[in-house]
Amino acid sequence: MEKDDILRILKDKGALLKGHFKLSSGLHSAEYLQCARVLQYPEYAGRLCAQIADNFRDDLPSCVTAPALGGVVVSYEVARSLGVRSIFTERKDGKMVLRRGFRISADDRVLVVEDVITTGLSTKEVIEVARSKGATVIGVGCIINRTGKEIDFGVQSYSLLKLGIPVFSPGECPLCKKGIEITKPGSR
Repeated sequence: MEKDDILRILKDKGALLKGHFKLSSGLHSAEYLQCARVLQYPEYAGRLCAQIADNFRDDLPSCVTAPALGGVVVSYEVARSLGVRSIFTERKDGKMVLRRGFRISADDRVLVVEDVITTGLSTKEVIEVARSKGATVIGVGCIINRTGKEIDFGVQSYSLLKLGIPVFSPGECPLCKKGIEITKPGSR
């Protein structure tokens, strides 16, 4: 799919929200991307994630992983397209960890995926979990990079769509200064 097609789908499915949002990173924004509204449709989830998978197919990943909650469907669909296993990390006591009996070993070639990347913090935490198990991280893929620019993960990265959506620290947020009510739709 072309970038215009992806943006149209996001808009058509109500995934691009306007308002005043507190992001998982703690930053504020006038726009929020709720990719779950698109990923609930298997036809779109499959097509978007296959495009991510195709970008990393030649790197021979053995495992795809993502931070819960937003990246779980993306991890599953990318892994399905690649014919490898899908796992996810979760926060326990504020720290990203593997749970549910999931394992990563030194033999694994891990592809880290996300639905939306804002600051890259969660993605970097997942990379660290994989590396702490001795695995090789081969890359990072996402549907949307909302910074509009590259984030240095120390590995190759790929996003289907880059959007330069402004974010603000709470103390500098023009929406807060206007007294606009804030919503926290994220999972952290």
